[in-house]
Amino acid sequence: MQTHIFINEKTGWYIDLPEYIDQGGSKADLQMVEGADTMLDIMANGNAEVSIVLDTKPFDGADELTLLELCDPEIGGGFYLMHTYKGKEIMHRMWLCGVALFVFGFMPEKIFIKQVS
Repeated sequence: MQTHIFINEKTGWYIDLPEYIDQGGSKADLQMVEGADTMLDIMANGNAEVSIVLDTKPFDGADELTLLELCDPEIGGGFYLMHTYKGKEIMHRMWLCGVALFVFGFMPEKIFIKQVS
């Protein structure tokens, strides 16, 4: 299990991942787009930060994202479907970029998430 903070800046949502930048990645890679940004808007409920616990195994109170398709290696990442949010069905589709590969070491078939208060 790992916890990550997402920050809403003037240009959009970014995952706070300094170790990615330290290893030569760009800040632009850390921006959440294609549905991940709108999901963070919902989770944030007007706040500028959201903390989320992530894991590839189910855990108490977690919602599930399921991999729908991997993208072409040039684009990277994959499209996921978030079935529920806080237990309520939402069926929200989003793209998670190749930074997910950095975070997990692979593109998981399932990602379990829970917002931290």
